[in-house]
Amino acid sequence: MLAGIWGYNWVVMKVATTYADAFTVSALRCAGGVVCLFIALLATRRPLRPPPFGPTVVLGLLQTTAFTILSILAVALGGAGKTAILVYTMPFWIVLLAWPVLHECVPGTGWIALALAAAGLACVLTPLDLASGLLPKALAVGSAIAWAASAVYGKRLRARYETDLLGLTAWQMLYGTVPVLALVAFLPHHVDPVPAFWLAIAYVSIPGTALAWLLWMFILSRLPAGVTGVASLLTPVVGVMSAWAQLGERPGALELAGLTLIVAALIVNLLPGLAALRRAPARAR
Repeated sequence: MLAGIWGYNWVVMKVATTYADAFTVSALRCAGGVVCLFIALLATRRPLRPPPFGPTVVLGLLQTTAFTILSILAVALGGAGKTAILVYTMPFWIVLLAWPVLHECVPGTGWIALALAAAGLACVLTPLDLASGLLPKALAVGSAIAWAASAVYGKRLRARYETDLLGLTAWQMLYGTVPVLALVAFLPHHVDPVPAFWLAIAYVSIPGTALAWLLWMFILSRLPAGVTGVASLLTPVVGVMSAWAQLGERPGALELAGLTLIVAALIVNLLPGLAALRRAPARAR
């Protein structure tokens, strides 16, 4: 579900940034997500007491402020499909950070999955002229690093403090949205308020931000950070296919081969879990 929501979100962000500047889209996306999450808190009668202030601010700055601004600037300046692929170098940064910080060891199948994913990403990136249009590519990789750091930091935060998942997601997004709104207030911006723009904002705010980040935090709370990172690689596959279908950003043969390798990495990543499921009935007997 998360891969489907976030995969198509890259296309919708590209559409939104054709009618408004990237910072305005970022601000509306984050503000809409905050409103939705706090409505969900009220509707479910969860406590509105904020989680620990300092750690939650750090999480918000990484997961909401840095990731949102960098990724939406990248997609505005570059292609939706290409940006999605570069942002999803995130799993490799997660593995690098989770090993020393969370002491998560990568199993044998995990290294195979990472190797397949690396080969797949290399195939996708090979047709790109990395020296041309360097800024959007650098922004996309920067957003990947910010996202990986937020994932590792979020797991450490929840291990140290007992926090409600919905409340933590809502408050970190609120704190992370404040700098985005402040930045927009001091920058020139423009909006062409056509119906397509508001439909795009509704998508990126509600499922693309509020629901997606809640799902992401939930998945992180149940799975190792490295496994979650590799599993998320289905998202750029959806993003590239969606950009091809809607925006005409057609992948070449090498890029398609790379996507196939990424799917193979996802299958390898699933094998330990499938083996555990097969062993469970045997133990029950």
